[in-house]
Amino acid sequence: MTFGEQPAYLRVAGDLRKKIVDGSLPPHTRLPSQARIRKEYGVSDTVALEARKVLMAEGLVEGRSGSGTYVRERLQPRRIARSGYRMLPGTSTPFRQEQAEEGARGTWESSSVQEEADEEIAARLGVEPGARVMCTRYVFRDAGRPMMLSTSWEPLELTGRTPVMLPEEGPLGGSGVVDRMAAIDTVVDNVVEEVGARPGLAEELLLLGGVPGHVVIVVARTYYASQRAVETADLVVPADRYRLTYHLPVR
Repeated sequence: MTFGEQPAYLRVAGDLRKKIVDGSLPPHTRLPSQARIRKEYGVSDTVALEARKVLMAEGLVEGRSGSGTYVRERLQPRRIARSGYRMLPGTSTPFRQEQAEEGARGTWESSSVQEEADEEIAARLGVEPGARVMCTRYVFRDAGRPMMLSTSWEPLELTGRTPVMLPEEGPLGGSGVVDRMAAIDTVVDNVVEEVGARPGLAEELLLLGGVPGHVVIVVARTYYASQRAVETADLVVPADRYRLTYHLPVR
């Protein structure tokens, strides 16, 4: 192979990818079999198999047990707007703000349970490992389709035995971190978000409707009252279906 020349499996994958993108292989069409790829491109079984693996890892095709490999439907990525906290009546959480602005059809479900903070969460909250935290897990949906997962942790040394101990229950249930903390005389004054990407965990992709190997966007968000962390959360979004758009004020 000369310098700059692609390996055979990438050339085959590239040609099949082009056919998927231009519609020659439309969604729900069965991908050519390994034997057919081998014959049409004059390559070995190993090359044909590796080319199919590339397309599967890219999320362009999916395997169906006992049936074969098929072209996946390509959805136009939708925006999820992210911006600084703004006080909108009845829409105190970022998701509720975004839903109100976009006129979207969002719903969510949640469950809360007390846990011990592991080392990572303890570091993010500034507490000792093993400290008791309230962990709340969310599944957010748009028109019934899962669009985002969120797991939040709040230190019970701050919220324990207060009316806001459960984020989605009580007199301020669902009001968002800023309003809930204000109710216990804790003023949230800044939020930090760190954005990254990684392969989705099996349990995440099961909830989000993805397949193994799909990439997810992860937003690690922490609310602070002065220097004290009052809540930290991981937001997980399918990278092939959504884009995060940030609206930041110029100061």
